[in-house]
Amino acid sequence: MFLLALLVFVEVGEEKHDKPCRAAYKALMSRNETIAFVGVGRMGSNMARRLKDKGHSVTAVYDNHATLAADLAAEIGAEVCKTLAQVTELASVIITVVTDDKAMRAIFTERGDSLLVGAAGKLFVNCATVSPEIHCDVEALAHAAGADSLEACMASSITQAREGTLYLMTGGSLEAFQRAEPILKDLSHSPRHIGAAGKAAQVKALVNMVMNINTAGLAEGLGLGAALGLDLTLLREVFSQTGADSRVLKTDGEDMQNRDHSCFFSCAHAAKDSRIALTLAHENGLNLPLAEAATKQFDRMVSEGFGDLDKSGIAELTFPGRHEK
Repeated sequence: MFLLALLVFVEVGEEKHDKPCRAAYKALMSRNETIAFVGVGRMGSNMARRLKDKGHSVTAVYDNHATLAADLAAEIGAEVCKTLAQVTELASVIITVVTDDKAMRAIFTERGDSLLVGAAGKLFVNCATVSPEIHCDVEALAHAAGADSLEACMASSITQAREGTLYLMTGGSLEAFQRAEPILKDLSHSPRHIGAAGKAAQVKALVNMVMNINTAGLAEGLGLGAALGLDLTLLREVFSQTGADSRVLKTDGEDMQNRDHSCFFSCAHAAKDSRIALTLAHENGLNLPLAEAATKQFDRMVSEGFGDLDKSGIAELTFPGRHEK
């Protein structure tokens, strides 16, 4: 009765109360959603913890690594699902945080075990960095199953996931965004609706392409500084006060200098995301030599067995004496 009265007041109440009441209604409705996570590595698990802390009902978790799912489920009081269909059964909103295009297609397959089984009325919020076409395909499959989907591309890392300060860019229908928004606001200060399915993924690809170019460039600048015998702490300070400044300098500069490559965003992910951007460039007839060069460096890290290092680890290829040619 209270929810019904609040909804009526939102629709017919005085204009000066309209926005606060709509916000209150949406917040209440978001607490009625049950949430499941597919993919509970470092990002997914911390997003689940954050939503649990904010009072959301996180009912189910699933991961190919059963131990990860079991440990998180015990911690937050969720159920471990053995099948994807069970995930959909136990939640109204399913948040996916998987690794790549192949993994996304595997969980939304049209045959066998799939999140699409019994999906009518459900909302899928897909947070992986995958090709834009995958998000478009998933939206079409969800609609065919009577469900909806929203891409929610993250331009942040593990700490932000736990603190609820992710930068989220969403793509899909406005209705899907509005349904997910109260949940997303507990993960992000300002989730942005970019446009139709695929558009947020395009923006995310460009964000990571530029970030990866900056990372490779910073590694070369500091590597050359080391070869010249410069004080790298002083050099980083000078960079920060000049046109060489960047967010990457703040996040990765000291780690490059000190060889601390604890992983927040891996070289393997940097290589994958750069290739997504390059594919978009090639499809549009563009030549991007800087993006090509940065991608080759990250691909080299992967091929030589260093893909699990943080992207700052690319400095190992440029600093004198650190890498055998």
